[in-house]
Amino acid sequence: MSNRVRKAVIPAAGLGTRVLPASKAMPKEMLPIVDKPAIQYIVEEAVAAGITDILIITNRGKGIIEDHFDHSIELEQRLAASGRTETLDELNRITNLANITFIRQKETKGLGHAVNCARSFVGDEPFAVLYGDDVIIGEDPACGQLCRAYEEYGKGVVGMKEVTAEQIQKYSSLAVAPLRDNIYAVSDMIEKPKPNEILSLYSILGRCVLPPEIFDILDKTPPGAGGEIQLTDAMVTLARTTGMTGVDFTGVRYDMGNKLGILQATCEVALKHPEVGTDFAAYLKELVKTL
Repeated sequence: MSNRVRKAVIPAAGLGTRVLPASKAMPKEMLPIVDKPAIQYIVEEAVAAGITDILIITNRGKGIIEDHFDHSIELEQRLAASGRTETLDELNRITNLANITFIRQKETKGLGHAVNCARSFVGDEPFAVLYGDDVIIGEDPACGQLCRAYEEYGKGVVGMKEVTAEQIQKYSSLAVAPLRDNIYAVSDMIEKPKPNEILSLYSILGRCVLPPEIFDILDKTPPGAGGEIQLTDAMVTLARTTGMTGVDFTGVRYDMGNKLGILQATCEVALKHPEVGTDFAAYLKELVKTL
């Protein structure tokens, strides 16, 4: 079995309750960061990492995500007729980013259940998981950093960052030992630890690369926190048996399931945007004087 990672799964079936009412009729993954929906940044990151096949897991009411990555013939004809070739080229680029397929998670039974829906898509290959809530922007795609670690060490990989002692209780805590540079060996993890259970302040944030063995583990994983099948619970088995690798990835992570995260992403991306960056920076400088 090759260690080359060609496939990615993007779970995008969450209800987005933390960003209501914006997410009532529009999936939170479609919330824009300046002029692109969050999920497009995630797909582009996977493509930049060398991924060729992507499965997006959706649920009822998320057909708009499929529409975004499909052709819109009437719109394309209108753009061509009015000579807007740059915009047309951009829309065609979005449609041709990768081989993108969709599957519906019929019941929201947790991230572990969503990933298990990808079994037939993945087959007997390693695959990346890019959480639909997390946009990570940087020079070197975060997903690519994890794929390289998988190819080197041949073990499941988690993307991780240090968080505060307060935040770790809402996330997961990892038992880590340094290997080299920003790469660590991961031997254990605990979801939503109590203060006396914290293994380190490193937490899994937004990305992982998993071997196909994870599916058999998920089949045997009972519901955990919130009565849902938690992916972390299955990864615990991997960490304790074969061990896993942790990559303290470079890049800035934005939590798009969180109102402040959405505003931070919009603001920081706008400042670097070729079309509006200069004017937006000038606007912010004036605005700051009034605070």
